[in-house]
Amino acid sequence: MKYFFKLRSFQSNIALAFVFVILMAIVVMSVTSYYMSRESVQSNAQAYTTELVKQVNRNIESYVNGMMYMSDLVANNRTVQAYFSSGYADPEEAKAMKETIADFLGSMLVSRNDISSVNIFGADDKFVLGRKDLELNPYAGIKSMTWYRDALAADGANVVSSSHVQPIFKDRYPWVVSLSRELISPDGKQDLGVFLVDLNFSVMNDILKDIKLGRRGYVFIVDRNGRIVYHPQQQLIYSNLKSEMIDKVLQLKNGTFTSDEGRDSRMYTVQDSDFGWKIVGVSYVNELVANQDGMRLGFAVLGSVCIVIAILIAVYLSRRVSRPIRQLEKYMKEVEKGNFDLHVPVPRTIEIGRLARAFNLMVGKIKELMSQIISDQEQKRQSEINALQAQINPHFLYNTLDSIVWMAQSDKPQEVIAMTSALAKLFRASISKGEELVPIRNEIEHIANYLKIQKMRYSDKLDYLIEVADSVQHYLTIKVILQPLVENAIYHGIKKKRGPGWITITSEETDADILLVVADNGSGMDEETCRTLLFPGAKRTEGRGVGVRNVHERLQLYFGPQYGLSYKSKPGAGTTVVIRFPKNRAVIASGE
Repeated sequence: MKYFFKLRSFQSNIALAFVFVILMAIVVMSVTSYYMSRESVQSNAQAYTTELVKQVNRNIESYVNGMMYMSDLVANNRTVQAYFSSGYADPEEAKAMKETIADFLGSMLVSRNDISSVNIFGADDKFVLGRKDLELNPYAGIKSMTWYRDALAADGANVVSSSHVQPIFKDRYPWVVSLSRELISPDGKQDLGVFLVDLNFSVMNDILKDIKLGRRGYVFIVDRNGRIVYHPQQQLIYSNLKSEMIDKVLQLKNGTFTSDEGRDSRMYTVQDSDFGWKIVGVSYVNELVANQDGMRLGFAVLGSVCIVIAILIAVYLSRRVSRPIRQLEKYMKEVEKGNFDLHVPVPRTIEIGRLARAFNLMVGKIKELMSQIISDQEQKRQSEINALQAQINPHFLYNTLDSIVWMAQSDKPQEVIAMTSALAKLFRASISKGEELVPIRNEIEHIANYLKIQKMRYSDKLDYLIEVADSVQHYLTIKVILQPLVENAIYHGIKKKRGPGWITITSEETDADILLVVADNGSGMDEETCRTLLFPGAKRTEGRGVGVRNVHERLQLYFGPQYGLSYKSKPGAGTTVVIRFPKNRAVIASGE
């Protein structure tokens, strides 16, 4: 093993990692074995439950078959057919026949102590009761009873009802299961009535009450319509405190399904009877495996031991394999910080050694390329700034000279002199000895001269107010950023507005940034125009936004993408534009 650990090949370390994988496979096999064992025990328990339900079904069928045999005897009895098929003129003969039928029914009761009553109800309101001590309830409508209507609908077939209270006898309300059958004349042309035999429900209860499927399992019965025939917790069912999956039981003829209820999941075993009932055994899944906890504990202990061993091996292997990689990662983080003056020691591991040598070559090449890129980018940035500035100056000069020409044509020499003087001061402020950055006070002086010129041109049409705090005027910003915004406000806002217009220039200051705010009461812009004003590829109307977009791009080129212009405007409500640039990066002008 020591020789194996000393191997320098990275592939050897990978081979050791496979040992760890094998150990994990053992754990997986242990867990799989547990679940397979549990499934096997559950299958045996399921087979036992199925057989038990079948036995219950056979027992109940024996009772129901006895009731069906009684119905066959009655349906084929000549005296019954004769008595209920036609009336008799001789009352004595009719009385004798009724007594004969009553004795016949009574003999059935004597032979079966599980039978509550045996009766025949004729279609012409004649009836014969098997027990002489019973009297019909005068308030019970026999023909409205469910068992009576079901028998007529079955057209001579036996119908077994669900459990119910039988109210047809006076002062007697037994809980029974009824078998009813329509009696038809031998020629099949006459409805003679309905035969009814009631089975004491206590017999059903005696059969099923002691059947237990685990600690909580039980058996219940439903009829073909989903009505409960028997349930050990019948009162809870009727009061909606407990529910069963009746719909799914009715869909299954014979078989098993399991509910999805977590730890309380139940396994339903369904057995279909010949008379429309379904016998259902309910077992709780977590009780099917008697020693499930012991099995789980044993497999858990075995799995834990394997996991502990695997973890120890994994820790050792991960340290051995990752040590040179971590060292290489440490040097890579130094490179991320911008430190390219380093050299990675080449480890003894063959593959990692090749990576280290390649990394050293890469760092040297990157260092060389970074120097070249920095130089190229600086030249490119300066060229872009110069190009953008060159776009602004001709545009501004054209509009200002246009104003002077207008004054001259109006024969206003004094105004021309004042405007030309203001233009000279404006250009002197904008030159700023060729520097890109100027103090904010220079920008204020620049825009004041510009507004003075425009005020002379538009007279009562334009008024303005400049309120920039002294505390921010010594900070530096790029030059000529206010003039394009004011020009845009005049030509595209105030000029189109009826009545006088005004422009205000104010300042705000945060811990990190300076904000210059230019607001007007001009015609404003719709939301779409305002949103696309600063987009490089947006379509412009009447030249709107050319100088504004140049200001925005110059600010972002110089200070970063988080700075620049932001607009708020509504049609007819004016426009407000905020210029944001950093205070931290501004240098306080010396001597100011």
